[in-house]
Amino acid sequence: MAEGEAYTYVLFTAYARAFLINGISMIRLSSLTSALLLALSLLAPGQAAATASDWVGIDESKVRVLSAGNAAGSAESLSLGLQVALEEGWKTYWRSPGDAGFPLELDWSDSTNVADVEVLWPVPHRFSLFGLETFGYAEEVVYPLSVRPERPGEAVNLRLNVNYLVCEEICIPRTFDLALDLAAGEAQPAPENFLIEKYRALVPGDGRNAGLAIDGAMLTGSEETPLLVASVSSAFPFDQPDLIVEGPIGFAYSKPEVMLGQDGQTAELRVAVERGRGVDAALAGAPLTLTLFDGQRGMERQVTLSFGESVAPLAAAAVGSGAGGSGSAAADGHSLVVILLLAVAGGLILNLMPCVLPVLSIKLLSAVSYGGQDRGRVRLSFLASAAGILFSFMVLAGGAIAISAFGGAVGWGIQFQQPLFLAVMALIVTLFACNLFGFFEILLPARLSAVAGIGNDHSTRGHFLTGAFATLLATPCSAPFLGTAVGFALSRGPVEILLVFAALGLGLALPYLLVAAVPRLATALPKPGPWMIVLRRILGLALLATALWLASVIATQIGLAPAGLLTAALLGIVVWLGLSRRFDWQASRVRPIAGALAAVVLVTAVAWRGDAGHGAGSLAGAWGPLEQAEIAQHVADGRLVLVDVTADWCITCQVNKRLVLDSEETAAVLQQLDVVLMRGDWTLPDQAIADYLASHGRYGIPFNAVYGPSAPDGVLLPELLSQGALNDALEEAQPAALRISQQ
Repeated sequence: MAEGEAYTYVLFTAYARAFLINGISMIRLSSLTSALLLALSLLAPGQAAATASDWVGIDESKVRVLSAGNAAGSAESLSLGLQVALEEGWKTYWRSPGDAGFPLELDWSDSTNVADVEVLWPVPHRFSLFGLETFGYAEEVVYPLSVRPERPGEAVNLRLNVNYLVCEEICIPRTFDLALDLAAGEAQPAPENFLIEKYRALVPGDGRNAGLAIDGAMLTGSEETPLLVASVSSAFPFDQPDLIVEGPIGFAYSKPEVMLGQDGQTAELRVAVERGRGVDAALAGAPLTLTLFDGQRGMERQVTLSFGESVAPLAAAAVGSGAGGSGSAAADGHSLVVILLLAVAGGLILNLMPCVLPVLSIKLLSAVSYGGQDRGRVRLSFLASAAGILFSFMVLAGGAIAISAFGGAVGWGIQFQQPLFLAVMALIVTLFACNLFGFFEILLPARLSAVAGIGNDHSTRGHFLTGAFATLLATPCSAPFLGTAVGFALSRGPVEILLVFAALGLGLALPYLLVAAVPRLATALPKPGPWMIVLRRILGLALLATALWLASVIATQIGLAPAGLLTAALLGIVVWLGLSRRFDWQASRVRPIAGALAAVVLVTAVAWRGDAGHGAGSLAGAWGPLEQAEIAQHVADGRLVLVDVTADWCITCQVNKRLVLDSEETAAVLQQLDVVLMRGDWTLPDQAIADYLASHGRYGIPFNAVYGPSAPDGVLLPELLSQGALNDALEEAQPAALRISQQ
């Protein structure tokens, strides 16, 4: 399944099943609705590519090798992984196993076109038993592998001899042979890519992405009984901080004694060091590797310590947020409470985003229909709609958790990368417009009208489904603060995903809850009358404009021909249903032709869904393509780099371009500072861009960052750009000497 389709599939099938459970029979559905549900079934996952070897193992453990791509491609390094699955109670070992055990060993000498294989080690767990301290993994681990071909661009035949140790009450060494062949050719992301990247993200780095820092370390005591003391900090409160020390052979390091600071974000870790018999080496002056971890967050630092003298502190763990920048939670130092508040704000602002026009029309018509009614009924109906929104966000959270658990790729708004999704959305919006024009009542079953919030069903169930359907239409959109909250959730565990998605749903439901609290906001409206017909037509035109915008995105993704055919079919539906209403044609004559036009819409998307062709305007003017590897080189040369990750389907991205990025003022500033401009086009799925975003803890767009000598890791900008925020970030990233001279 292509990236993003898994999330789309869960989203659509959840709603389709909900509708069917509530009694919508396929026999009663019109030809249009049947064609729509048929399209949704096309999103089901297909056969997986052969990008993983067979499982090999005995009883307590099994192993296999995975590839992030379905071919060798032309890259100088290939991303693979070695997956070890363990039965309950068994464990295997980290690179430094501790007081017992031995680490994974690989032999690839029988491989073809393989120059080197580097094994990366995700954050381990500590196992304490009878005074012995060991480090390793339980249940499952994927060791990311970086495979360097001898001849990039040619086929790679990997032959691995794997030697590892598993332990429970007894320890058993295991040796297995694994094979995986990657043919020559362009590589596309494989289903296993997300699982590999999930564990690659757990490999300890310098601490910036994890929100961790080792601020200082020193030795106290004496050479005979040394004590290592490390001062550490975290961007948000520690849970159970731990420290692993790797040093000269013959020294043993205890489990650290942890003393947390009052804010929970600082700690002092004290590690007792025991010198083995006959060991003459000195600990002072010897190179040590310190690995700090807290749950699944980890970092490591190489140090050389002396008695009573602390190492120099590293730079702060937080990535500079710039002028109001909003990176990952860890990067910005946000606590979970702050993230939840941002999620509520993002959900609320989502109501106002231009791409949520269908949702706004549903809400407005729903409110209008209550003019002059009993306040109790109004309160109940709006509470039911709010419950529908919250329930739907829990469905989305459950889908995200499930897909992540099975190795799928999850992101916010990536549904818009799928032409089929866009075609279905364009069809839905067009049908809503026809209903608002008064063309469509004869074709839509009563319960489906209730789902859309445009029928006459004012039951509690109908209002609940109105909220659920509003969520379906709102989810592809982005808003300020939403990227920060979603990035935090998707980079962490199930609990955080549930909490953040619940907060997003609460924000989206706040207008409903406000009306439920103050029913007179709805009952004070005039009763429906002739004025409402005019309003319906205005909203219908707005929805048609939304459908045309969706068609324009398809034009960028797969070309003008399919987009033109799609637009013609949609307009044909509008004209045909309008004529049928005007001349009172029988439904038996209308339905087959309207259904055929709807089928054209869907077949158009299916026929071209595999094509990948960016529109002519994906790179314009001075903007060059996003090449992550070149950013560090430009920074090393003393230059500033501005990165813009955008997509044609991202409304906020287009607003940022028009108001800031493509303005004359910005052009003058960028030209004066000789800024390197890089633009990543995410209109279609692009794994390199997805990985780049994930490296900053982000899973959606817009995304903008400024790099420079004073900010080599980037200054992240807010989702909704301003000229001041951009100028401040450029100033922050400049060389320190230049900033001082400008002052």
